[in-house]
Amino acid sequence: MARIAESEIERLKREISVQRLAEGRGVKLKRHGADLIGLCPFHDDHEPSLVITPGKNLWNCLGACRRGGTVIDWIMLAEGVSFRHAVELLREDLPLGSSNTRPGVQRSTVPKLPAPVERTADDRMLLLQVVSYYQESLKQSPEALKYLENRGLKSAEMIETFRLGFANRTIGYRLPASNRSAGAAVRGRLQKLGIYRESGHEHFNGSVVIPIFDLSGQVVQMYGRKITPNLRPGTPDHLYLPGPHRGVWNEAALTVSKDIILCEALIDALTFWCAGYRNVIAIYGVNGFTEEHRAVFQKHGTQRIYIAYDRDEAGEGAAQEHATQLMEMGIECFRVQFPKNMDANEYALKVQPASKALGVMLNRAAWLGKGERPTVAVIEPVKAEVVKIEPPPEPVPQIEAQTQQQNVEPPAAPILEEKSEDKIEAAAKEENAIPLPASLPDAAEAKQPRGSSEGCSSLLIWNAAIGATPKLNVSVVANAVTQRTRLSCSTKRKATRD
Repeated sequence: MARIAESEIERLKREISVQRLAEGRGVKLKRHGADLIGLCPFHDDHEPSLVITPGKNLWNCLGACRRGGTVIDWIMLAEGVSFRHAVELLREDLPLGSSNTRPGVQRSTVPKLPAPVERTADDRMLLLQVVSYYQESLKQSPEALKYLENRGLKSAEMIETFRLGFANRTIGYRLPASNRSAGAAVRGRLQKLGIYRESGHEHFNGSVVIPIFDLSGQVVQMYGRKITPNLRPGTPDHLYLPGPHRGVWNEAALTVSKDIILCEALIDALTFWCAGYRNVIAIYGVNGFTEEHRAVFQKHGTQRIYIAYDRDEAGEGAAQEHATQLMEMGIECFRVQFPKNMDANEYALKVQPASKALGVMLNRAAWLGKGERPTVAVIEPVKAEVVKIEPPPEPVPQIEAQTQQQNVEPPAAPILEEKSEDKIEAAAKEENAIPLPASLPDAAEAKQPRGSSEGCSSLLIWNAAIGATPKLNVSVVANAVTQRTRLSCSTKRKATRD
């Protein structure tokens, strides 16, 4: 199960008032010094035993139930739900009060969160609604966004284009419980589609989810990648919907380009895509090259394929086998040769900038056919504006916000390190990889004249854009003046004595 960020838990404890929750359940509170007291709603209370301390936003029962804690503990007890479910309820800021103040709480079987799926939707629409819910969950999950960032996948455009998502087990909190007819029906349908397992657990829990669409926009497959390392032995990192692999990820690329990059995994394919190489698709592992892949190559008239599988034993064997099949179909095949035991994502993270480094590999890919290597056009990335993923902002309490406004500091200028051609060439030569071509275009050089001071100009442009001016530390200046005055007076006194 994906962990809830500690900062999010602390935010809920700080910003949601226990007093408001108690009053919402009909508890009448009276002031008692710095505290508020009232009848505890969790047991048969006749003398005020509930104590709420607004200054700390904590509650405690001094009577029979002897319970207490934070707003999360209140919701868990009041609504009869788990810790994770209580957090989701508080995140939604739903009206959690109840006119029923009868002591004793039973576990709720009616969802209080808005349902992510419609009970009357057909299977195709149901899958689309699950994809939409996962996508919104990803945008609100700093942990999942951090995973993508660590893999070099920092594009917000990527998330919107391919509708990436995150499964964190919260979809079940928004469905009727399985002991109700409506809950059993919708869970049964989700189990049939592969979203739920027979055990009742969410299939992709703890995974970044990449849906695969056909050209009509229907979900035909889903892939999940676990984001938590060191899982218990036997837990797979890669998940798919049950049954045979279906669909071809990014099939639309085949409709606009006859030259296609073929990756072993979806993360590798997204690495190429984010680097500007949009004519990329992926198989589902070395054993996931399907008849559907071969069919779409024929359907769209693919002429040339750059096989960018992992540079390990399994990847090399699969590349040779699949190239043989593709060349029998009349498709030219080239092998992208990363350093040994590396894949596209690892290489792009190691050799920066990724756009240029991957371009080196593509343009020096090994010809796998017979005879002389055919002449091919230089592959260049699409020059698109990069919109980075921004984590969900955390609301700032009013008092803290006023303090921060008085101490606003301009952010430091970003430091961008670009590898030289010598370094890229050295990385390419490592483990018998193909060297850097001398004629490879350098997009960065084309945009910036030689000899310019990139670091200084970036800082000046940044400061000008935000209207920043150098700030003097008043206390340091005052101390310096004082020391100088003392030195001057001391010198004059010495001169008088002399």
